[in-house]
Amino acid sequence: MTEETKSLNAIQHSMEILDRRLEKVAVDMERSQMADYVLLLNRPLSLIWRNLLAGIFRGVGIALGFSIFAATIIYILQFLGALNLPIVGDYIADIVRIVQHQLEGKVY
Repeated sequence: MTEETKSLNAIQHSMEILDRRLEKVAVDMERSQMADYVLLLNRPLSLIWRNLLAGIFRGVGIALGFSIFAATIIYILQFLGALNLPIVGDYIADIVRIVQHQLEGKVY
């Protein structure tokens, strides 16, 4: 092999490696949906609308989740209060007393 052929083979090998890497970058960019993100950034009203809806649904989800959690805790506390356990019963009675004072407008 001549020096020119070796150089040509080395360049061809480098081009094949570069082509494979470029293909991988193109596939990764397509997978990351970069074009959709750029289109979204170029349309600010669409971005604002999507964020507004996401915030509303997140708030509704938090409210529903907290309501279910609080109802479960209250149900458990009522069940424990019905058992008349000495320590837990006194604790629940203190909570009820504090809530009643707050509802009457008195400062505890």
